[in-house]
Amino acid sequence: MGGLPLSTNERERRTRINRMIRISPVRVISDSGEQLGVLPIEEALAAAEERGLDLVEVAPTARPPVVKIMDYGKYKFEEAKAARAAKKKQHVIDIKEVKFRPGIDDHDFDFKTRHMREFLQQGDKVKVTMMFRGRQMARIDLGKAVLDRVAAALADIGKIEFDARLEGRNMTMVIAPK
Repeated sequence: MGGLPLSTNERERRTRINRMIRISPVRVISDSGEQLGVLPIEEALAAAEERGLDLVEVAPTARPPVVKIMDYGKYKFEEAKAARAAKKKQHVIDIKEVKFRPGIDDHDFDFKTRHMREFLQQGDKVKVTMMFRGRQMARIDLGKAVLDRVAAALADIGKIEFDARLEGRNMTMVIAPK
């Protein structure tokens, strides 16, 4: 019931502790950070057990491998805590989409560009989609003029990442924060 076999990357990432460390001799670092020198694995394990701590492999590729005497449970907890803190600080850039029509009224235009301004201030990209219906396809220049107006209205806070291009019945443009 061991589950799936580990891939080589997963096997390499797994930290070896105590009796899992097979290579001898090893360079040992104490829990206080001082070098204890190169010792046979049995002596290093004895030194760790004497302190009531674990022997953890910190640099398996070094010759000889470097091991440290530490509390492995506490080490894993601190590592997970640091990963959670790093994840909390990162900002994922979303792409928000705002849709327009060629005959948009001034009030609607202002309302939508105001929302786009908020999205850009939050650090998100904005995909501006101009939708054409039926006979509007004959006057694509009207839709392009509206997209140019959007770009001009947001020029102080955003820059055009992808210029307007026609894809079927829609013309799209992407604006990124400056």
